[in-house]
Amino acid sequence: MIRGLSRDVDARTAPFAWEPDEQGRPVLVGARVTQCALSRICGACAASLGRPVAFVGDADEVARNAFHAPPLHDECARGLAADSPELQVVLTAGFEFVRPVAGADDRRPTFQPNSLL
Repeated sequence: MIRGLSRDVDARTAPFAWEPDEQGRPVLVGARVTQCALSRICGACAASLGRPVAFVGDADEVARNAFHAPPLHDECARGLAADSPELQVVLTAGFEFVRPVAGADDRRPTFQPNSLL
C-alpha cells in the first residue's frame, strides 16, 4: 500500500490517480494528478517513470495534444485503454505540465507531450 492512500493500487483496476465516484466510475483526483507530474510517477501504478512516457485520452485530447490524465508507463496506459475503445495511447519522450490560467473555462491542468514517438 502507498503511504497516504487507504487502498492497494492496481494499475488496471484501481489506478493511483483515480478514485471511484458515487456510481463506481473512476474519476481523476486533482492532488494525485499534480503529485504524478511533480514527482514523475505513473498515474496508474505510482512507480517512477522512465521513457517513453504514455498518455491516454479521447480523440479531442489527442487532437489538442493536451491530456488531463497523468503520465503513465506504456504498459499501464495500454492496460487502462484496453477496456475503453474511445481511449487512445500517445507515447512521448517528455511533456509539459500546464496549469490553467485565470478565467479559463477548464480549470484542470493538462499534460502536453513535447516530442511524440
